[in-house]
Amino acid sequence: MAAAALLALALAAPAAAPDPQEVARRVQAFYEKTRDLEASFVQTYSYAAFGRKQVSKGTLRVKKPGMLRWDYAEPARKTIAITGSRLVQWEPEANQAYVDERFDATAMSAAVTFLLGEGSLAKEFDLSVGDDGWLRCTPKKPDPRVESIALEVGPGGEVTATRVKDAQGNVNEVRLSGTKRNAGLSDAAFQVEIPEDARRLAAPGK
Repeated sequence: MAAAALLALALAAPAAAPDPQEVARRVQAFYEKTRDLEASFVQTYSYAAFGRKQVSKGTLRVKKPGMLRWDYAEPARKTIAITGSRLVQWEPEANQAYVDERFDATAMSAAVTFLLGEGSLAKEFDLSVGDDGWLRCTPKKPDPRVESIALEVGPGGEVTATRVKDAQGNVNEVRLSGTKRNAGLSDAAFQVEIPEDARRLAAPGK
């Protein structure tokens, strides 16, 4: 009876919470060994001031060094591509494009740069694991753009979803699926062809 009671207590005991530092190390190790990846995404943006949400779907591509491409298919087609210091936003339905040849990649949120194996979650954030099992990352230095970041992490260190809350209370959640890693994406996959008759938008402040 005593043995059975001890077994029952052991089974009823809650599992120990994951060590946030260890979770962060798994994430860093996974993406440091990732040369490129491609995944489908579903983005849910919640506007705090308006109490509404917008859901977008598309494909994300990443390649080191410093190449990112978001191809939105819904609700409207749009491509955002970063290749080093060049950023292109192309909106085919409006036939307009925005090009910044001096894009400061260091201004990107750590919610994106970790995909490139850059930065250090442990050095840049105070880390904890929430009741939902997500890795919560709070900037150690005040960041006017980001209040907090949460990462849903798979067993191998892969991030399956990110949730970023900004200073205004807006929440941007991106969920990834069907991830293909180290498939050998070409540099050409990140080039965006803009038609000659497209309207060019001026860069802010330039």
